[in-house]
Amino acid sequence: MNTKNIFTTHKSIREFLPRIVDDAIIMKIFNAAIRASNTGNMQLYSIILSTQPKIKEELLPLHFNQMMVKKAPLVFTFCADINRFNKWCKLRNAKPSYDNFLWFSTALTDTVLAAENAALAAENAGLGICFLGTTMYNANEIAKVLQLPKGVVPVVTMVAGYPEKNITEVTERLPYEGVVHFERYHDYSDKDIEKYYHNLENLDKMKNFVKENNLENLAQVFTSVRYTEQDSEMFSKKYLDFVKESFRIN
Repeated sequence: MNTKNIFTTHKSIREFLPRIVDDAIIMKIFNAAIRASNTGNMQLYSIILSTQPKIKEELLPLHFNQMMVKKAPLVFTFCADINRFNKWCKLRNAKPSYDNFLWFSTALTDTVLAAENAALAAENAGLGICFLGTTMYNANEIAKVLQLPKGVVPVVTMVAGYPEKNITEVTERLPYEGVVHFERYHDYSDKDIEKYYHNLENLDKMKNFVKENNLENLAQVFTSVRYTEQDSEMFSKKYLDFVKESFRIN
């Protein structure tokens, strides 16, 4: 793939060929991930690669039975990790003070940057990828499957492999005017919102979502079906409780 195109042609791939990915490609993905920008060169993340059917079977229900977890050759779980750095500090007679919300946020940032580098490397190697936001919903249970110690918290999962189908349609995004601000933040008027969400709302598949759920518009699909208040509150508390326990945050 032309590396100039991977930034603008991303497609979420959820169906994969039963084809093994060469170790050389996997190492390119890892090497790209660890070269990502990070805080103080601390690299406050760890990456767990799951390829064995047994492990993927255990992870499957924790990702709401999305079959790509089972069928993708590669399942990467990116974790915020202060455990490794803390152990290094203690081994060198240095007292770490990173078990707090600030450093969880720092580790989370490092983790996401590494994950995006991994995604770009995978796509550049001809693989398809899809990120799973379900990781935060069941982080505690995922941590048990992957045997994560205290100070290591799952943040996001990425499945990867050779696409089963040749998908040419790229995922719709807001125009750059909808997300870019110059010098200072300029709040959105109703007219702006109408303009920036027009194309998204008028995609056939989005209109079908609205019709299938018997709702008035796409925004209601998000708030009433996909990401409800009840689910948000429940999973938010669940994830926060796990982060507090793992990072020993008061």
